[in-house]
Amino acid sequence: MGGPVCLDFINTLDDRFSAEPKELLQSYIDLARFSVDAGIISDLQVDRLFAWSMQRPEEAQKALESAIQLREALSEIFYAVVGKKPVPSAAVTVFNQHVRESLQHLKLVPGKGRFEWKFEIPEHELFAPWWPIARDAVELLASNQLAFVRACASKTCEWLFLDESKNHRRRWCDMTKCGNRAKVKRFYLRQKKTAN
Repeated sequence: MGGPVCLDFINTLDDRFSAEPKELLQSYIDLARFSVDAGIISDLQVDRLFAWSMQRPEEAQKALESAIQLREALSEIFYAVVGKKPVPSAAVTVFNQHVRESLQHLKLVPGKGRFEWKFEIPEHELFAPWWPIARDAVELLASNQLAFVRACASKTCEWLFLDESKNHRRRWCDMTKCGNRAKVKRFYLRQKKTAN
C-alpha cells in the first residue's frame, strides 16, 4: 500500500501514534510472511526459514528484534523527512549499521541484457528478510522520489506512502479506506449542519 517495500515495512506498526499501537510483527513467522507477501523472498526460502526458526528460536528472536530496530530507525528518519524536521542522527547511525550488514550479502549477477543486484541468501540465514528492506530504503532516501513520501492525512492512520499521483496531491494511504472514511465523515457533518 505504501509503494516501496520500506514504507510498507514501517507501516507494520499500525496506529503508531495512538495510545495503543498494534504490532503486526509479533513473531519471526510474521516477519517471514511479510517478506514473502512483499516479494522479498520466495516461497521456498520462507519455508526453509520457517523450519530453521523453529529449530533456532533464540536466533529467530534476535533476527526479529534486529528487523524491528531497523523499522523504528526508518520510521524516525522518514517521519522526520515528511514532517520537515531534523533527522535524528541516532536513527541514521542505526540505519547505516543495518545497511552495512545487508550490503555485504549483495552481489552483481548477469540478467536479461544487463546486470542486476541480487541478495545471496543462505538457506538458514534468519536475518535475510530485512536485507532487501534496508537496500530499498537506501534507494528511496537517495532518490528524487523522497520528496513525494507522505503520511496519510487520517489522524487515526498516518501510514507512510509514496505519492505517485500525477499532481502529487494524494492525501490518503488508500482512497477506499481512509479517504472514503474522510469523505463519509465530511458528508455526515455537512448533513448535520444543514439539519440544524
